[in-house]
Amino acid sequence: MVVKAEAAPGAPRSVTILGSTGSVGTQTVDLVARDPERFPVEALTANRNVALLAKQARDLKARLAVVADPAAYAELKDLLSGTGIEVAAGAEAVAAAAAERPADWVMAAIVGAAGLEPTLAAVRRGAIVAFANKEVLVCAGSLMMEEVKAHGATLLPVDSEHSAIYQVFDFERTDSVTRLILTASGGPFRTRDRAFMAAATREQAVAHPTWDMGAKISVDSATMMNKGLELIEAHFLFGIPEERIDVLVHPQSVIHSLVEYVDGSVLAQLGTPDMRTPIAYALGWPARIATPAERLDLVKAATLTFEAPDPVRFPALRLARAALQSGGGAPTILSAANEVAVQAFLDRRIGFLDIERIVEETLTALPHRPLRDLAAVREADADARRVAAGRIQAIGATAVGSR
Repeated sequence: MVVKAEAAPGAPRSVTILGSTGSVGTQTVDLVARDPERFPVEALTANRNVALLAKQARDLKARLAVVADPAAYAELKDLLSGTGIEVAAGAEAVAAAAAERPADWVMAAIVGAAGLEPTLAAVRRGAIVAFANKEVLVCAGSLMMEEVKAHGATLLPVDSEHSAIYQVFDFERTDSVTRLILTASGGPFRTRDRAFMAAATREQAVAHPTWDMGAKISVDSATMMNKGLELIEAHFLFGIPEERIDVLVHPQSVIHSLVEYVDGSVLAQLGTPDMRTPIAYALGWPARIATPAERLDLVKAATLTFEAPDPVRFPALRLARAALQSGGGAPTILSAANEVAVQAFLDRRIGFLDIERIVEETLTALPHRPLRDLAAVREADADARRVAAGRIQAIGATAVGSR
C-alpha cells in the first residue's frame, strides 16, 4: 500500500534531485527550471558528471551540489567557486543530502542499488519521495514499504507504468482491484529472433524505439528485464500478488498501464511517451502542473496494438517472476546480477544473451535468505555481484580460448 500524505496544491515546494545529471534527473531539472519560484532547489547530486552538475546548480541556484566520486570534489569546488553554493563529495554526502536537507520533495533518480540508501534516508525524514529507481523496491521492497509507513513518508512512482497505475488505482478499496496490467514497448528487439540478439551490439540495444532513457534502462528494455523489475516493484508498491500482475506488449507506448476491477472495468492512463509527464505528476502532486510534452492525438496515433510477451525470446520475465515467488533475497540477487551483467555488456565484455544467462546462473548459485534488515540486503547484493563477476570472467576466458 502507498502512504499518501497531505500537501497544499500550488504552494512552494523545495526540491532535492538525487541523480540530477541522468536521464530522469535532467528532465526533472527541465521542469523545475520552468517554475523556479515554486520549486526552489535545496540540493543536487550526481555520480561524476561535474560539469553538468555545476551548470545545473548555478542555473537553479541550488544550495548544495554533491558529487558521489570523491576524486571529482576539487573540480566541482573550483567550478562553483564564488557562487555561495555548498559543495560536498562521496556516497555519505549523497545520503546526507537526502537525510539532512529540509527539501519537501526528493527525486530519487540514482540508477541501480546505489540509490537505495539515499532514497531510504529521504523516506526516514518523512519527505515526499518521487522515485525513478525501480531497484529500490526490487532490492528491499518489504523493508522500504515498512519504512514509508513508519515515517509517514509519501512514495510517488515516476516509472511511467507505475505512475499510470497510481493515477487510476483505488487506494480506498484495494479489494476491488483484480489485476494490474503493465504495458511494455517490447524494446528494440521485439520482432528479432534469438540469432539476431546473440550478435546484437551495444548501439542496437540502447536504440529504444519510443522512449528517451539512459543506457542501463535501455538495455533492460531490450532484454525485457525492465518489465520484470517493474512487476516486482508493482507487487510491493500496490500490494498485489504476483499472479495478478500481467505484462502486455504495446509498441506504440500510448497506454502506459491499466488496472482491472472486480466489475470488469479496466481503467488506463494514456499519453505521449515523454517522461516529463509522470515526473510532473509527482512534482505537482496532488495538483497537476503544465509540461511541454506533446499532446496525445488519438486520430494521429490511429492504431493501438497489443501482444503477449514471448517467454522464449525474452526469458527475463520468467526469471523475475521466479525471483518474486522465491522471496527473501532472490529479487535483490536478480537486480544486482542484472546490473553487473548489463554494465559488462555496455563495456563490450559479454554478449547480449549472456546477460540473462549470468542472471539465471547467479540466482541458482546463491541461497535466497530472508531480508530482515539492510545489512542482509547489502550482503545479498554483494554476493550476487561477486558471483556475477565470476561468471563474466569465465565467459571472457572462454571467448579468448576459442579464438
